[in-house]
Amino acid sequence: MRQKTIKRDISCSGIGLHSGKKVTLTLRPAPEDTGIIFVQKGEQGKIMISLSPDKVISTGLATTIGHNGVPIATVEHLLGAIYGLDLDNLYVEVSGEELPIMDGSAASFVFLLRSAGIRKQGKPKKVLAFTRQVHFKDGNKWINVQPYQGLKVKYTIEFDHPMIGRQEFEFKHSPENFIRKVAKARTFGFLKDVEKLQQMGLALGGSLDNAVVLDDYGVINPEGLRFDDELVRHKILDFIGDMAVMGLPLWGAFEVHCSGHAFNNAFLRFVHKHQDDFLNLITLDTDTLPQSRQSEQVILPQPEPVLA
Repeated sequence: MRQKTIKRDISCSGIGLHSGKKVTLTLRPAPEDTGIIFVQKGEQGKIMISLSPDKVISTGLATTIGHNGVPIATVEHLLGAIYGLDLDNLYVEVSGEELPIMDGSAASFVFLLRSAGIRKQGKPKKVLAFTRQVHFKDGNKWINVQPYQGLKVKYTIEFDHPMIGRQEFEFKHSPENFIRKVAKARTFGFLKDVEKLQQMGLALGGSLDNAVVLDDYGVINPEGLRFDDELVRHKILDFIGDMAVMGLPLWGAFEVHCSGHAFNNAFLRFVHKHQDDFLNLITLDTDTLPQSRQSEQVILPQPEPVLA
């Protein structure tokens, strides 16, 4: 249960989802207790961004973190891969304002990280463990979490579409399960929405090469789906990546219904603000796991917040 990083630097390049421009990504090993640090290489030199829920500056189309006006967009798939493989310390250098979308899943990032090699470090791993139930709700969106030794996510989506309808999938975390069941699930969208976004100058890098696209009747990608329930599996990938913005792995059993990037971040901001009430910092192999406190339900009745 020691902290982990990669053995060597490794790089890739690809198209950014928003701009459609080529961007370069380099992953570098980092010392113990560094966490995941993003480094944006641009006109202002190198800007370093650590992970925290309040570093999320936009949740439109993807999760964007930023600092001092410098954004890095579409971080959730890489963060999903990093935490899916149980990595703790890493420098993520980006040549532009977004990560490459690759094939719309985390599979390419998993390949990169495993190609670089994974190295155990000297210090024990740290996690944030939920100690009581939290139910975070807004209309038909809700996130329920209960104490659990590890990470488990049961996710439900509902779309009024003949190919989707109601889908549900339960994921119990291990690196092997992540690679086999979640990493390859691609982002998805509807053709009419993609066309509107591109007419507005958004999602210029989106294509059938990096997303599952649906028209009114079904999937238009020639190769079809990778899983019958690929869409809900991708939502779990997004959720793991969005929860990674907390900065340390979260331990809990989550039930998630019809959430998205904005609601995920609203939940995380609430938990971060009240973490002394809901979370214990655990150093694995040295600390005793906490006893669950009395269950408490927390409701968010107001509309979903708009994050600037």
